Amino acid sequence: REMPKCLKSSVKYPQSVMVWGAMSAAVSAASYQEILEHFMLPSAEKLHGDEDFIFQHDLAPAHSAKTTGKWFTDHGITVLNWPANSPDLNPIENLWDIVKRKLRDARPNTLDELKAAIEASWASITPQQCHRLIASMPRRIEAVISAKGFPTKY
Repeated sequence: REMPKCLKSSVKYPQSVMVWGAMSAAVSAASYQEILEHFMLPSAEKLHGDEDFIFQHDLAPAHSAKTTGKWFTDHGITVLNWPANSPDLNPIENLWDIVKRKLRDARPNTLDELKAAIEASWASITPQQCHRLIASMPRRIEAVISAKGFPTKY
C-alpha cells in the first residue's frame, strides 16, 4: 500500500505568483508618468500610429493626479472619464479570465512552469480578442448607466 506507484503526492498550499499585465499599482504620479512615457507611448505608436485613441485607467491616485492629467493633455491623449468603483468597465478583467481558463489544463508542477504557463497564456491572447473587448466599451458604459451603477453582466 505504500509503494510509490500507489501514491499520489499533493500540495496543501501550492506556490503561486502575482502577475502584472499592462498595469501597475502603488506607484507615484511621477513613476506612473515615466511608465506611460517609456512603455505606453511606444506601444500606442506601434498599435495606432498617428490615429487617435482613448486611454483607459482607473482612479488610482497616481492616475488621477493633476500632474498626470497635464501629462495626458501635453501629449494630446484623450482619457476615458472613469466613475469610482466600476469594475464592470474594466476589460482587463476579461483578459485575466481568459488567462485563467487557459491555465486550467496546464497543470504546472513548479513555480517556473507556472510562470511560463502564464506567459504563454497571456501571449496567446489575440489582437482580435482585445479589439472585441475594446469595442464592448460603449455597451459596458450603457449597461452601467442603465443599472445606475449597480453590477452588470460584464
